[in-house]
Amino acid sequence: MRAVVQRVSEASVTIEEKIHSQIADGLLILLGIEEVDDTEDIAWLCRKIANMRIFGDEQNAMNLSLKDIDGEAIIVSQFTLHASTKKGNRPSFIKAARPEVAQPLYEAFISSFENELGKPCGTGIFGADMKVNLLNDGPVTILIDSKEKS
Repeated sequence: MRAVVQRVSEASVTIEEKIHSQIADGLLILLGIEEVDDTEDIAWLCRKIANMRIFGDEQNAMNLSLKDIDGEAIIVSQFTLHASTKKGNRPSFIKAARPEVAQPLYEAFISSFENELGKPCGTGIFGADMKVNLLNDGPVTILIDSKEKS
């Protein structure tokens, strides 16, 4: 399971020209799911992201987590995070989980992250054509892969 975590001043997801989710200070989480991912990946990644100290304290040092600042989050499924670009010019998405595997894991991730954070999160809609808008704060963008825990 891979996540691109972006610290944002604001972010939104628009679907069919309507805002579906919108947040102020917090995290935009783009989530890529592989066929081999499971609930253990979800638990580890949710804890890691919710407690990652990437927000500024009084001295503007990155010492605070999303939980510490009572920030918001939007979680968007993005199968392209598992693109392989080793051969040719057309990416292969063979490692990305198929929808029947990915969608339940995406929904489980949302539920687990909301439990970890202690409040609801914004989302996209699985498989929809979405427009994601964000104002990256910092910029701070971090890639996390649950298969690279150590």
